[in-house]
Amino acid sequence: MRNGRHRRTTADAGPWKGLNPAMALAAKGVVLAFVLATVRDVDAAGAVFDRIRDWIEGTLGWFYFLVVGVNVLACLFLVCSPFGRIRLGDDGSRPEFRTSAWLAMLFSAGIGIGLLFFSIAEPLFYFDNSQSAGYPNNPAADLAGAVALDEPRAVHAMRVAYFHWGIHGWSVYVVVGLCLAYFGFRKKLPLTLRSALYPIVGERIYGPTGHLVDLLAVFGGVFGIATSLGLGASQMATGLDVLFGVEPGVATQVALIAAISLAATLSAVSGVSRGIRVLSEWNIRVSIVLLACFVLLGPFTWLAGFVASSFAEYLWRLVPMSLWIADDPEHAAWQNGWTIFYWGWWISWAPFVGTFIARISRGRTLREFILGVMFVPAGLALLWFGIFGGNAIHLELNAPGGVGTAGIMELVRGADYEAALYATIDRMTDIGWLAWAMSATATLLLVTWFVTSSDSGTLVITTLLSMGDPHPPRRFRIVWGLGIGVVAAVLLLADGLQALQTAAIAAALPVSVVLLFMIAGLLRSLARER
Repeated sequence: MRNGRHRRTTADAGPWKGLNPAMALAAKGVVLAFVLATVRDVDAAGAVFDRIRDWIEGTLGWFYFLVVGVNVLACLFLVCSPFGRIRLGDDGSRPEFRTSAWLAMLFSAGIGIGLLFFSIAEPLFYFDNSQSAGYPNNPAADLAGAVALDEPRAVHAMRVAYFHWGIHGWSVYVVVGLCLAYFGFRKKLPLTLRSALYPIVGERIYGPTGHLVDLLAVFGGVFGIATSLGLGASQMATGLDVLFGVEPGVATQVALIAAISLAATLSAVSGVSRGIRVLSEWNIRVSIVLLACFVLLGPFTWLAGFVASSFAEYLWRLVPMSLWIADDPEHAAWQNGWTIFYWGWWISWAPFVGTFIARISRGRTLREFILGVMFVPAGLALLWFGIFGGNAIHLELNAPGGVGTAGIMELVRGADYEAALYATIDRMTDIGWLAWAMSATATLLLVTWFVTSSDSGTLVITTLLSMGDPHPPRRFRIVWGLGIGVVAAVLLLADGLQALQTAAIAAALPVSVVLLFMIAGLLRSLARER
């Protein structure tokens, strides 16, 4: 493959100047059709997507395990191989952003909001043994004999959470980001998903095949951001209720969506070097403050031992967990609802998160990229889960009324995940102003993390539609930034966000197939280069 084979397929003039007209029209048409179809009959749309998801989970769940496992193995091979010295750009190129800013941006774009939403609710769900969801809360703990609400079960609960938020999910982001950065910056192809298929399909990446692959990434970005924006607004509304007594109803959530969409659009318009980078660095600083509060107010000695033991358990059982496919119906129901759901969610987000990570990684070596993207954010996420989830579990283990009576786990049983974070903060300290300040900090982080996820997603969508232009036209950043907010608000009002979430998971199936071809194309190109 020769460098510089970048065929221009964007309009030079007119209303579509700077974009590929066919892709721009197709993207808007499909998004609009999906929204209208869902709003017209939410129940019917939800039923259709539920059937598709049930079929995928029941028939092809093993395939998601295979795809994620292959991604992990590919990353480990590349980081240990001589290919690791190759730069994502010309041989003499150097990174565009300093390492701290680079890590802050990829962390904020890739995982930030999930830490606050799931870091308490998910470990407590696995710690519980009530089967409130209709299936075992934690088959791994049950099979190991840890069925009582005690510390051994807590360790098993945390290692399952680590499994879902650790290197497996980040390996998917690594593969997409690495392929795009390699073919975009080193081979001078468009910074889009299609370029990774050049070694396999050649010039056809500029035709319908390439358009279809990039449109999958656009749909995943729009639906993923809109779903998270809509569902996350409920937790922000809960925070406003705790802080100011604001009614956390639909009106409040729509107002939050509008404010966040506007802020994210302004950030996307300002570009990576200004808005997105500054907000991402701010997120990390404020996150450290909140994390320090949980460490200082929590049982430090117990937390240190708990985090260490649960992390050791995660490493020890990493391979068996990666290969375990449930055959018992109840265990399969749990695996479909959690592990396969997570693998599908990581895969569905991978195209647009990976594209953004590639956009900010010019000049780094393959080895530096893999180590930075796969291990650093995963390590920070596991530390966060251990401290936040560990505090909540400790409160339940030592509740005055007996184990499991602190009230936090009761919220999780009722699927009130949004309130679990604030309930934990409330029970950690008797100092009213301190609890209020921590709740305010958590709510602020929810907002800023949503802004950084949304603005990076908007930039990626317009980059894909402009055939890889790292600085797409600003007017289209505005259109798509505000448009995603409109999609989220409309579906929230129509109670169609759950259908959208299910559709996003179902869309992970074709993306997972593309991922395997991307790995094959990357390895083939690297072998030729060597």
